[in-house]
Amino acid sequence: HISPARHTRRHDTVRGGDNRKRLTRKAPQSLIIAVLAFAGLTSSFMFTLVVPIQAELPELLNSTRENTAWVVTSTLVAAAISAPISGRLGDMYGKRRIVLILRLTSIIGSLIAANTSELALVIVGRAMQGTMTGVVPLGISILRDTLHQNRIDTAIALTSSTMGMGAGLGMPLSAYVTEIGDWHMLFLMAAGLGALCFVLVVLVVPPSTLRTEGKFDYIGTALLSIGLVGVLLAVSRGNDWGWFGPMTLSLGIGGILVLLAWGWYELRIDEPLLDLRVASRRPVLLTNLTAICTGFAMFSGNVAFPQRLQLSVESGSGFGLSLFVSALIIMPTGIVMMVIAPIAGRLSNLLGPRVLLIVGGCAQIIAYTMLAFSSAHVWQIFLASVLVGMGIGFSFAGMPMIIMRSVPQSDTGASNGLNALFRALGTSTAATIVAVVLASSAFEHNGVQVPSLAGFEITFILAASVAALGLILTLFIPRRSAPLEETHPALPNAG
Repeated sequence: HISPARHTRRHDTVRGGDNRKRLTRKAPQSLIIAVLAFAGLTSSFMFTLVVPIQAELPELLNSTRENTAWVVTSTLVAAAISAPISGRLGDMYGKRRIVLILRLTSIIGSLIAANTSELALVIVGRAMQGTMTGVVPLGISILRDTLHQNRIDTAIALTSSTMGMGAGLGMPLSAYVTEIGDWHMLFLMAAGLGALCFVLVVLVVPPSTLRTEGKFDYIGTALLSIGLVGVLLAVSRGNDWGWFGPMTLSLGIGGILVLLAWGWYELRIDEPLLDLRVASRRPVLLTNLTAICTGFAMFSGNVAFPQRLQLSVESGSGFGLSLFVSALIIMPTGIVMMVIAPIAGRLSNLLGPRVLLIVGGCAQIIAYTMLAFSSAHVWQIFLASVLVGMGIGFSFAGMPMIIMRSVPQSDTGASNGLNALFRALGTSTAATIVAVVLASSAFEHNGVQVPSLAGFEITFILAASVAALGLILTLFIPRRSAPLEETHPALPNAG
């Protein structure tokens, strides 16, 4: 039985318009946008922070490659869990407050990793860094709550795109820091950026004026976390454990069963962690499925491009470039996203956010198809990086706009957090599948297993195919969708 209250459990804090105006005018709106975009950049930077030292981690941490893989896996798992949960907490207790908590958690994690060479502590620190993923959807929701209507689309386009910008812009910085100093400096740098971001958010971003009534869904949170951990561990570690090994199957199947139980439970309580009826609305569902495809296409390049550029010319698979030079060639991905943001905002106002996803999907398909069916040169990878950046920039800009036009304002934090989760599922899946494709095509060169040229071509075909699937899904998203109505009275300011 579903209680009638189930459909009317949420509401916005709209009482006291004078109070809201006072809060939102503490700082110029342009400064609020800049600070939240910076917060998003430093958040996404956490995912590429250890890329320059990933191959050296077994030696640096005195462990096996299988064990040091947890340095990356822990971040991905924590990110996937953090996004929807922090979104719901932001809706309930104040979005800025949760942003500051996530930022503080990341700073502490960075300091832990910066002051140790013990594998377990580095994994803990990296997991704490991964919680930063929730900052981007919360920032988007803050923008919706505080900005003037004519600035929202452009601001959201910029902030949402930072989920991809950090990878492109941060990798050269990480590579440079690694080349000139000790690897611990990477984490000290992350802590410093986190501290700066924390101060800026405190000084510039106004307290939240909208929140949701109700109790936090602890049981739903536990079920979602357990289910996601099981599925993501099976996906990310299946190649090492064996895809049909007992550990992989038990975690994967068990995680799916727990997620099904979570969905059943969420539909039968009055105050769920995520409103699955809102999440199942056609525009929201299709946008989230598209997010998986977009995340997959983005991360396929992040995995394949650096390897292709750095492998030796003699192997027949690469171009023999240094990590720093390779990162500079890939950096246009992030730069293009920054340039795309204001264009995406204007296009959204003129043609609607659905068009952004269509343009983005086409750009990704062109980029990977060009690499798959040509004897790629360095300039082609550079051009593909530009096109991928364009595709991700348009796609990531359009997704939150579609979602926020389809859900109540009190659901923006949780709904954007769910979208971030689907993006993370795409990137996690890409990291695993691309690794499997390249490993299966590898051959021995100078005593080392090296991915073949055919392996890279298959990777690019796969990325183009997934991007095409995302484009098809986009075409079924309705051009217009009215958000659900708010039905509850107001609550006082959440702070």
